Amino acid sequence: MMATARRHDDKRSSGTASERAAKLFGDVANRTSQAAGRALTFVIAATVVIIWAITGPIFHYSDTWQLVINTGTTIVTFLMVFLIQNSQNRDSAAIQVKLDELIRVGAVHNSFVGIEHLTDDELDEIRSKCELRAKAEKAGEQTVESTRKKARRAADLVTE
Repeated sequence: MMATARRHDDKRSSGTASERAAKLFGDVANRTSQAAGRALTFVIAATVVIIWAITGPIFHYSDTWQLVINTGTTIVTFLMVFLIQNSQNRDSAAIQVKLDELIRVGAVHNSFVGIEHLTDDELDEIRSKCELRAKAEKAGEQTVESTRKKARRAADLVTE
């Protein structure tokens, strides 16, 4: 499996310029989104804000002083939206492929493969049907358990 993944990476690195750019962007996006979620990143960001706030009196709370933090946070936020969304899209696609494979090889309904492409209303309808099916199965299990207990009591009475 590891050799297959390595061969796949080799193919990706030797593709067209567009493919290499997409791979580079994906790698940068993945590393950036991982780094953004670390405690150290938060500490660094908080430190920058604290230093900015401390320098307020030095710069007499000027418009330029305010513009520095506003511009910086706007740029960082703008870029992070795209980087994190890219990572989430890849993660979601990978999870979907894994779920589809589990559904395909499992004893569940193969009709669920690809349902991520349905409309919200169609998904809500399927979700409602699944919830009803789960409730019915639970009720059936409770009935079976109740019957099992009654049969056990009856057998105990007969053997006494």
